[in-house]
Amino acid sequence: MDKGILKVQMFGSFSLIWNGMQIAGGPKARESQFAYLMQLLLHYREKGVSRNCLEEALFGEREVGNVHHSLRSVLYNARKKLRKAGLPEVDYIQQKHDIFYWTEKIAVEEDTREFEALCQKAEEMEDSKERLECLIDACYCYRGDFLPQQAGVIWAAQEARRYQGMFFSCVEEAVILLRIQEDWSRMKELGVYVCHISPFADWEVITMEALVSMGWMSEARKLYDDTMELYMQEQGCRPSKKLMELLDRLGSQMDHRYAMLDAIQSELSEEETQQGGYLCSWPVFQGIYQYTKRMLERSGQSVYLMLCTIVDSKGNPMEEGPLLEELSERLEASVCDAIRHGDAVTKYGKGQYLILLVNTTRENCRVVQKRINYRFLVGRQRTGIKYYVNSVICSTDR
Repeated sequence: MDKGILKVQMFGSFSLIWNGMQIAGGPKARESQFAYLMQLLLHYREKGVSRNCLEEALFGEREVGNVHHSLRSVLYNARKKLRKAGLPEVDYIQQKHDIFYWTEKIAVEEDTREFEALCQKAEEMEDSKERLECLIDACYCYRGDFLPQQAGVIWAAQEARRYQGMFFSCVEEAVILLRIQEDWSRMKELGVYVCHISPFADWEVITMEALVSMGWMSEARKLYDDTMELYMQEQGCRPSKKLMELLDRLGSQMDHRYAMLDAIQSELSEEETQQGGYLCSWPVFQGIYQYTKRMLERSGQSVYLMLCTIVDSKGNPMEEGPLLEELSERLEASVCDAIRHGDAVTKYGKGQYLILLVNTTRENCRVVQKRINYRFLVGRQRTGIKYYVNSVICSTDR
């Protein structure tokens, strides 16, 4: 325990700790004027914070009779709280002209300063191994966005963008050095951490590259499918084009070990015979669609693509919420039960499913819609399904 040092966390959430006791903040703590005050004073403790800046941060556009008096009241209460928390009785908050400073008599350790120091140290390192160690330490020092609860405040948002840019640069350079050293294990660990800290920023490719390089093909394939599923469920869309290209390029390296044909065939088969339509992930569905379209060139079959979208009583696509999740599960079951064993289906977005109907007609598509409605609609249910159907026409242009 670091006695006599005020420990400040700004990354991921705000917290203020003195001799092991939390004075302010924490993951579930509500923001307060004391927290806002301490965030500014401690983060800008060398150059100080102007009166106008403090008053804007503390009171904003609120109707305050005498803003200067209100600021004095907040400062008085802050000093009182700090003394009560056991800090030495000094003049914690000093004023010079209209600039406020945190006292130099109480040492402060702030995670953002540690992060910046590690980034600076890495820049100065000439030895690549020592540089890598500094970069990785900096990456793990960054435990989330800067003051995420203050994302709507200009000064905090600006600092958050600056620190995120530094973090991304550290990750990118660390990955280059790990690749040169072929340290795939540490690259995998870093990739998992970065995806957790900054989700939906295309960092899954780091873990994917490490897994493929180590020859962990089953884990790499699972990560590929899980990534597609995660983006579809949480974002309602596919990963970015950049991430898809990188993942596909790495995925093409996932060669299979030599094995007897029956063992290979067993690996290709479904673990259990799935009843109804073939429910699959987006990348699998995409592959089926592309293959089917190629087969049309010589088979002459009629294939249709159907999009099912859950809508409210007014015919508008439903937004997020528990009801939409419940209806999506019911729609999935209804679709799988209504289509043939050889038809494929995948979840495309929130409350949306895509169906590939092979060797059928437009009239049969309407029959499928009726079967889905019969299974999906219950009682006097006001929600429904809107259908869009397109013929899959192969292109002979080369």
